Amino acid sequence: MARGKLEPAALARAERAQAETGERLDKVLTRLGLVGERDVAAALGEQLDLPLASREDYPVLPLTAEALPTKFLKDSRVLPIALDETQVTLAMADPLDDFAAEAVGLRLGLTVARRVAVAAELEDALERLFSAGQGSLEQIAEAAETAAEESTEADVARLRDQASEAPVIRIVNLLISKAVEARASDIHIEPFEASLRVRTRIDGVLRPVEAPPSRLSAAVISRIKIMANLNIAERRLPQDGRIKMVVRGKEVDLRVSTLPTLHGEGVVLRILDREGVVLDFDALGFDAGTKDQLLGLLERPNGILLVTGPTGSGKTTTLYTALKHLNAPEKKILTVEDPVEYQLDGVKQVQVRPKIGLTFAHVLRAILRQDPDIIMIGEIRDLETAQIAVQAALTGHLVLATVHTNTAAATITRLLDMGVEDYLLTSTVVGILAQRLVRRLCPDCRESYEALPELAEQIDPKGTKITLYRPHGCKACNGTGYHGRASILEILPMTDDIRRLVLRRAEAQELHRTALDLGMRSMRRDGLLKAQAGLTSFEEVARVTSAAEG
Repeated sequence: MARGKLEPAALARAERAQAETGERLDKVLTRLGLVGERDVAAALGEQLDLPLASREDYPVLPLTAEALPTKFLKDSRVLPIALDETQVTLAMADPLDDFAAEAVGLRLGLTVARRVAVAAELEDALERLFSAGQGSLEQIAEAAETAAEESTEADVARLRDQASEAPVIRIVNLLISKAVEARASDIHIEPFEASLRVRTRIDGVLRPVEAPPSRLSAAVISRIKIMANLNIAERRLPQDGRIKMVVRGKEVDLRVSTLPTLHGEGVVLRILDREGVVLDFDALGFDAGTKDQLLGLLERPNGILLVTGPTGSGKTTTLYTALKHLNAPEKKILTVEDPVEYQLDGVKQVQVRPKIGLTFAHVLRAILRQDPDIIMIGEIRDLETAQIAVQAALTGHLVLATVHTNTAAATITRLLDMGVEDYLLTSTVVGILAQRLVRRLCPDCRESYEALPELAEQIDPKGTKITLYRPHGCKACNGTGYHGRASILEILPMTDDIRRLVLRRAEAQELHRTALDLGMRSMRRDGLLKAQAGLTSFEEVARVTSAAEG
């Protein structure tokens, strides 16, 4: 608690569990997902006055050769990381395990210096050093019964049994845990005729990872469907589900989507890391100017604020951050979402269920009778939802919503095309925020260079020399040159000049040009300024804004 990592209520919950099980408190905390393994290791190190072992401390090759059995090291979760004539330095997931430390000392005939290890990092090192040249997934797959090759899609009972076998369960858990450790946002599992491909999306870019053998495709996919409470017998129709689990001491939600393809069901798991999401405008990439402009729009007592961009551009996170800013005891906030991605304290959140008729429009009508002050709509998809949003704004509510368009100006023409009357748009919409996500340059390895004159002129028309930065790659960013993502934005306020253009049905290009003349900073301009500040690279800005601007 002194480190600010644990709420009093969470500590009380852990102490109750400790009283029931008799486990040590630190183990209870990580098992319940209340505190991350690194935080527990750091706290243990401080308490015991022991250094924390870092990833760089683990050796490239085993230091003790055959002297210490691999099974003992893995079961005890210890690993020698330094060795000299008199002493062995031992990384320990449990530095209080005197038996393991004494056993290593007696076997090697040396004194033992203990280091506190982060359990996940220690296990990764053990797998790397003692996997006998095989990937861990491959090793697990070898333990799977050969009956997997004989199972047919029609044999649902056998498939269910196979999906419940220990090797298949370990494979799925390993795929998920490695993706969470790598900060992936999605896991893509894609069966082909003779192979199974697995890719993870990290910082917006898909990367291939080690995949299980193709003979286990059906079993792996069935295991995921069982975890998500889906029907494993139904392979002809898409299905959606949700998994809640604790990975490396972190509580994560996974949204599961299946899709029938030519060679089997493809599965995508969206990873929603409750601890990893940061609902703070500064952390999301808002500079002082755009943040103040957005907060000014949020202070309006009524009206519609729209956030727009393609799928995966951070719209929902921006809206959640706005709701966190607005959340106060004197305000009632209701949301309608599909799905509810993160739970916000003090906010009433509703998940739509189209299969039973609980659509956006249906929920919104009910919400208006609940006397809310602020309403958040996950997405305006049709005219009916748009009309209810307009009605809510006209009757004194602040409405936050998302729309799928490329630019802020295009959002207005999209709503007009849906059938919303122009005079209603001009009287209810207070502003539109368009955004994209760019990868952040790794601060440890980025390289500076002088921009070409043509590019420098785009950033500063005065013709001064401009320094930009490019990715290089290091251990901290796994050789990619990037670590994390940030938003680039444009905010279009509904001024009188814009209203006049809307009323005469002006094209999106004209609206955009007028907004720029009135002082709006375009997404590309915002991105170039962030590239100049070293937050991202010019190539990233060009990649994500090419569809939005010519």
